Amino acid sequence: MTKPVVSEKPVVLIAEELSPATVDALGPDFEIRNCNGADRAELLAALPEADALLVRSATQVDAEALAVAGRLKVVARAGVGLDNVDVGAATKAGVMVVNAPTSNITSAAELAIALLLATARHIPRANASLKSGKWERSKFTGVELDDKVVGIIGFGRIGQLVAQRLAPFGVRLLAYDPYVQPARAGQLGAKVVGLDELLAESDFITVHLPKTPETVGLIGEEALAKVKPGVRIVNAARGGIVDEAALAIAIKEGRVGGAGIDVFVTEPCTESPLFDLDQVVVTPHLGASTDEAQEKAGVAVAKSVRLALAGELVPDAVNVQGGTIAEDVRPGLPLAERLGRVFTALAGAAPTQLDVIVRGEITQHDVKVLELAALKGVFADVVEHSVSYVNAPLLATERGMEVRLTTSSESPDYRNMTTVRGVLADGSVVSVSGTVSGPRLVEKIVEVDGFQLDVTIAEHLLFLRYTDRPGVVGQLGGILGAAGINIGGMQVARAAKGGEALVALTIDSVAPAGLLEEIKAAIGATAVHNISLEN
Repeated sequence: MTKPVVSEKPVVLIAEELSPATVDALGPDFEIRNCNGADRAELLAALPEADALLVRSATQVDAEALAVAGRLKVVARAGVGLDNVDVGAATKAGVMVVNAPTSNITSAAELAIALLLATARHIPRANASLKSGKWERSKFTGVELDDKVVGIIGFGRIGQLVAQRLAPFGVRLLAYDPYVQPARAGQLGAKVVGLDELLAESDFITVHLPKTPETVGLIGEEALAKVKPGVRIVNAARGGIVDEAALAIAIKEGRVGGAGIDVFVTEPCTESPLFDLDQVVVTPHLGASTDEAQEKAGVAVAKSVRLALAGELVPDAVNVQGGTIAEDVRPGLPLAERLGRVFTALAGAAPTQLDVIVRGEITQHDVKVLELAALKGVFADVVEHSVSYVNAPLLATERGMEVRLTTSSESPDYRNMTTVRGVLADGSVVSVSGTVSGPRLVEKIVEVDGFQLDVTIAEHLLFLRYTDRPGVVGQLGGILGAAGINIGGMQVARAAKGGEALVALTIDSVAPAGLLEEIKAAIGATAVHNISLEN
């Protein structure tokens, strides 16, 4: 029996059509093979000899596929979404997953502007009318952008690109984003305001937020009751941020003048109350559908594949931070990222200065990656696109945030400890510290704003501040128990007897907003932070 020929070069399997620039970016160091990823049998037959797999959206990379891919080190998605890649299964298999999180930002920004202009000038309706043999100029009278107010909800990279491109139209720009410094927005000609002010003042509103539990339905019935009459609304970000049913009602009632919608709560979407309205322009999620975006995505993941197969740090890895990181430093990576997420939840706004302080034995190694991991966590629940080691520093720069890494071999209380500390615009300071403990590498929070704790990090955390007095712990347990929410752990820390106290709880499920208000009123809490670290 003839043995199969084993390639002397790492095998890169391309399972879907990618741009020629992608292959060029891979270079001569790999054997390039192709297969039809949509053909399941063909994919499974090709995977056992692959070191890297490049896909777009049609190839399903699930546990079955990963199980037969014994040599696979990296799956690269030439695009942003990872719906067709089982990231959890890949992580368990030790396979790195990378994507191209910034490849489509220009395309997405340009589509938002196209939708805004199309709604302002009734372009789709006028086009359809003329092609049907009618000449109805007076029926399609539109509005100019000049001297109008455009509100940008979400002022991350895409929102800022939209602002830059709209400025020559002579518009006045408002921005709502609690994580952007006013000075940075001012550099782009935008004024940072509260959401209610933006809704009331804007002639056009364009949405550029990530989809999170906090942003789903943000532009719903309540928000649409506050808008300026005749406003036109664009959503080319994520489906569900704008409530489609509520928007349809607002348009029918004349409160909203029109809308441009590229994304829907359920996709593919072929039925929506918006489809029956002449004032609405719709597109089938075309934000990344340009030749340039596809080429950028292919080139970006090709570079990531080269790094991954060379055993180096991969900027856009979404599940593992592989490469040349010291083994002693690796356990600190997920801890630093979670500390960053907790910091953001506690702060509620972007800091002007962020310090990542690393103490202990691991500082004998290069711990720069812990700063990047913390930054990644700080922005993970803030921006509308994936955050990676390579773009987290850029996000900080864009928001006018000074970031510093400080190290010390001295760590009096713990073998190693990482602190994320930030100064907010009002001068207040927020800090959270953590460590990895024991042979099981248990991640713990050991300090919050100077309060000493020992709390195992869980998916759901609850922090409350109040004046120290008897009976509060019992009240908390009673209220949560009555609501069917189980407490996994609880610890109280206080500055002094009868002074300010902090209680930290790990709970088994999310506490609803109404329950938090009940707790706040019952114990007289001065601050309540409900933090979810679910991926």
